[in-house]
Amino acid sequence: MGEAPVREDGSVTRSAEYVGSFPVDDRCLDDQMEQLHSQLKFVKTCRRTRPVSLKFSTKGVKMYNEDETTLLMAHALRRVSLSTARPTDAQFAFVSHNPGSADVQLYCHVFQARHARAAQFLNLLLCRCFQLSYLEKHPDEAQDDSVGSLPRRNPSLLNHGFPLSVSALVSFRRAPFQGLLPGIKKTQKSSENPQSCHDEVFPTSSPSLVRKKAIRTKALCSGAYRSFTFTPLKQRVVQERLNASQAEKAEGETAARRSRAPSLAETEEALARAVWCWAGIATDNSYSLLADDVLGSYLLCPHPKKPSCGSLIIRVPSGLNTQLIKNTQTGKFLLEKCKTEFISIAELIEHYTETQDELPSLLSCARVNHCYEWEETTSHQPVKLHKGFNKDKIKSTSRKWF
Repeated sequence: MGEAPVREDGSVTRSAEYVGSFPVDDRCLDDQMEQLHSQLKFVKTCRRTRPVSLKFSTKGVKMYNEDETTLLMAHALRRVSLSTARPTDAQFAFVSHNPGSADVQLYCHVFQARHARAAQFLNLLLCRCFQLSYLEKHPDEAQDDSVGSLPRRNPSLLNHGFPLSVSALVSFRRAPFQGLLPGIKKTQKSSENPQSCHDEVFPTSSPSLVRKKAIRTKALCSGAYRSFTFTPLKQRVVQERLNASQAEKAEGETAARRSRAPSLAETEEALARAVWCWAGIATDNSYSLLADDVLGSYLLCPHPKKPSCGSLIIRVPSGLNTQLIKNTQTGKFLLEKCKTEFISIAELIEHYTETQDELPSLLSCARVNHCYEWEETTSHQPVKLHKGFNKDKIKSTSRKWF
């Protein structure tokens, strides 16, 4: 599949064939998934399809005609309840409400991909949109290392960790106008080089003695107790360089944070790992989300007691089941209490998506949208669709450790 082409708005567009839609009954999630799979098996023989382009983003899913010139259908992400795929039949589908409608009826929209990997990629894109949308709405549940901290203030040469009042009392800022005060003689060096008078300070090494001497000679008035506001040329230059370096550092940290921020723009392999590991979401929060997901949904994460090994957390009818992923001496992967070895995690996931073997449940490609909203809010305006498009309703006769 290669890389997903990314646009300026952060969306990804892929091609598919639209099969149609069918109503979904309002029932518990596990029963609803059984209905969906039985219906998808039935419609796989449908030959009436239409080539379309699907645009995925954290805002929603849009369906255009093949040339991407006409908008045929648009669904806000908050109104999409779940996404699923059947790679064996190259099918991708998602369940949502009619766009802009307050109707409580759900519909499953079915698409036919070119091959099994293309169908799985479409499903991964929408599942990743669900995760990114959840991160946007719940930033407090993000991983700690996904957000960097900005410096509280830029360091200044004018105040090296001392309060301004202390600096003024002991005259840490020495007068920059040597030779201009009454009773102080100009040196030959300063008369030959006028510019040096702006760059040098009092020759004495004790700033407090300078203040006392100036007061005794009545060279300074009572205002001398206040800090000087004039900055010498050299000090200004160094200050400007320091400010520039701090600005560059801040920009670099901002760019680094953006690069670390979760993104929909991924290669196929990176996108799959992001969905499987729930990348960007803290592990403890991922557990709670997984408990409310479809039967057979899973999470890949480091094992809590063996950081060098991975674990596969599966949602089963009784709760969450943990399977240890071992590394064999030949560099392959092996599930605990299982005998089959795999050369990669992707091969392991693909195998147990089709074959249950010793696992308590078959792995599922489906994912629930945890930001799903049942009711349509009036603040969101419905999207105007192309008048010439009519939806055909199909009715049924029945993380880095690896």
